[in-house]
Parts: sequence; structure tokens; C-alpha cells
Amino acid sequence: MRIARFGILSEDAAMIEIPLGRLALSLLPILFVGWISCRWGGRRGTLPVATGRMVVQLFLVGYLLSFLFGVRSPWVTLGVVVFMIAVSAWIAIRTVRVGRWDSYRDALLAIGIGGGLIYVLVIFGVIAVDPWYEPKYAISLSGMIFANAMTAVTLSAERYDAEREGGRSAEHARNTAWNAALIPQVNTFLAVGLVALPGIMTGQVIAGADPMEAVRYQIMVMAMVMGSAGLAVAIFLVRRVQGEAKACAAA
Repeated sequence: MRIARFGILSEDAAMIEIPLGRLALSLLPILFVGWISCRWGGRRGTLPVATGRMVVQLFLVGYLLSFLFGVRSPWVTLGVVVFMIAVSAWIAIRTVRVGRWDSYRDALLAIGIGGGLIYVLVIFGVIAVDPWYEPKYAISLSGMIFANAMTAVTLSAERYDAEREGGRSAEHARNTAWNAALIPQVNTFLAVGLVALPGIMTGQVIAGADPMEAVRYQIMVMAMVMGSAGLAVAIFLVRRVQGEAKACAAA
């Protein structure tokens, strides 16, 4: 027997290795989704490009994380976190067609502050990792926090613009965008444990962790995902409404 981070892990509890050939089987359903996307969505290149980027980026990040986990530097960890915020803000406004730079500034502020506050709370308060820049925790958790904030901001931006283009008031658009942006998080809250064993919990259980310890980490992840998404969307929508008000006043 050997001792694991979250309990006793037996020698036969190691994760099952997935060869590249069998890994390729997991991509087959994407071909079907891509076919439907071409027929219904009319975007023939979007899904293949996104799939290719996903595979390449994940392999690259795997090699990068292997390197970063061996480098215990606060500046390196901080640099990775800042990079994640900058990139996530740019991706978050991909549906915005007008005023992209202003939207990028708002998204950067929203994700940086909203996700950053949750990040600090988790790293220094909840898990209290020492040192705080331990890459295994600092980088892995930041990815989840800022990625979910990014998705929520994207949904809010798209819905807000759609409502405004439809002639709705800024207040109505803000409220509708807020509700729409949080639908994925609320659905996940309702389904967790009943429909799915998500994210970090699944990984830990597969790796042989004590399920009760994995549950605690999953609760932390669910809370930080909702918190970062909610704060980021609130900041973004406030900035969007204020920006429109200033533009009207100046006109």
C-alpha cells in the first residue's frame, strides 16, 4: 500500500493508461457533431479548427505543466495566471461585433477582478496552500476559475447585445443576460451527484482518492466556479450599461 494525498491508494488503483490509438476513438463523435454543424449551423470550419486547437493545446499544456510543476517560482506562477486572464478576456468577447476593444477592456476587468477575488479566497483561505504559488494548485485552480468566468462573460455579452438589438432597454437586457449567463452553473448545481460526477471529483476518484475527500474538493470547485462566473458577469454587465450611458450622454 502507498499513501496518497487524499487517503490510501492501493498499488492496483493506478489510473488506466490510454494509448493514442484508443484516444482517437473518443474523437469519432465529433465527426458526427461536425456533420450536423455543417448542415444546420453553416459553419464548416469552426468545429474542425476548434477540435484541432483543443488537441494541440492540451498536449502542449501537458508538457508545459510537467515543466512548471518542477519550477517553484512565484513570478512564473503569477505570469501564467496573468496570461490566462488576458487570453480568457479576449476569447470571452469573440461574439462581440461592435466596440471590441472597449469590450475587451471590460471583459479583462471583469474576469481579472471577479475571478481574481475568488482565486485569492481559495488559495489563501480555503486550501491555504503553502507556498501560495505551488504550481499544482495555483495553476490548476486558476484554469478552472478563469475559464468558467470567461464562458459566463461570453454568454452575457452575446445575450445583452441580442436584447439591445431587439429594442429592449438596457436594464431589461442586463437582467436577461445575467440569467442566461448563469444557466450552465445553475444546471450543474442541480445535476451534480444525480446526473454527473464532474471535474476534479471524477479525476480524484479515478486516481484512487477517498470519495469523501473528493466530495469536499468538488464542493469547493463548484462554489468557486459559481462565484467567479457571477462576479465576472456582474462587473461586465455593469461596465456595459455604464458605457452605453456615457456614450448616450456624450452624443
